[in-house]
Amino acid sequence: MNAPASTVMPASKETPTVVEAADLSLTFQTNDGPVHALSDVGLTIGKGEFVSFIGPSGCGKTTFLRVIADLEQPTAGRISVNGMTPSQARENRAYGYVFQAAALYPWRTIERNVALPLEIMGLSKTEQRSRVAATLELVNLTGFEKKFPWQLSGGMQQRASIARALAFDADLLLMDEPFGALDEIVRDHLNEQLLELWARTQKTICFVTHSIPEAVYLSTKIVVMSPRPGRVTDVIESTLPAERPLDIRETPEFLTIAARVRDGLRAGHSYDD
Repeated sequence: MNAPASTVMPASKETPTVVEAADLSLTFQTNDGPVHALSDVGLTIGKGEFVSFIGPSGCGKTTFLRVIADLEQPTAGRISVNGMTPSQARENRAYGYVFQAAALYPWRTIERNVALPLEIMGLSKTEQRSRVAATLELVNLTGFEKKFPWQLSGGMQQRASIARALAFDADLLLMDEPFGALDEIVRDHLNEQLLELWARTQKTICFVTHSIPEAVYLSTKIVVMSPRPGRVTDVIESTLPAERPLDIRETPEFLTIAARVRDGLRAGHSYDD
């Protein structure tokens, strides 16, 4: 029996811009000399898109996410987030960030971990409880409010981390390889759940991954990056249907897109490095 299909929402042709980067470069100064992390990155991400970033380790995928989040400062070029600078977007809480590790506080229950940003924002206890309950329901963790992180599986911890990022209802969700440490079966299940969550919330998602199948399955747009200094070598608009059961990964259309991603990775890779 096939698993229920997950749904990908097609983007409108007149989609407002959420992230726009032009000629963006970033160089880190280290004791061993400059490290060129990003080079002349140009990219536009529209509202409601699911955009995956894929490339070899060290190619700048996470660095680009951190620039969007105002955690790193570009050394050249420009970038805007919802028409603001990254600094203004951060101050306006315009995004949620999901890290590679769940990064939950072990001494806090799941509900108190999810409530943490709401506490920082100064929301009332009543509003906090309402938002925590709503976001835990979104990620299918209702009933686990009083559990501690160590009492949950790795996949459930990541879902709690996603709930925390969703709690203050930002339109943009930045996800830095959140499922990379999970086994394949759990990862497949969370991929399906993430697509369902995305369809329900209509968030814009920027998603870093090393997995070609994951990038193709999840995305409306796939950004292929080269080794450092990170450059965009290809931007692939998905032609897959909105309904995406897991076995769509065995179809010729899926395999064609995956082959283009793989070709883009090879074309941008210097084997003489």
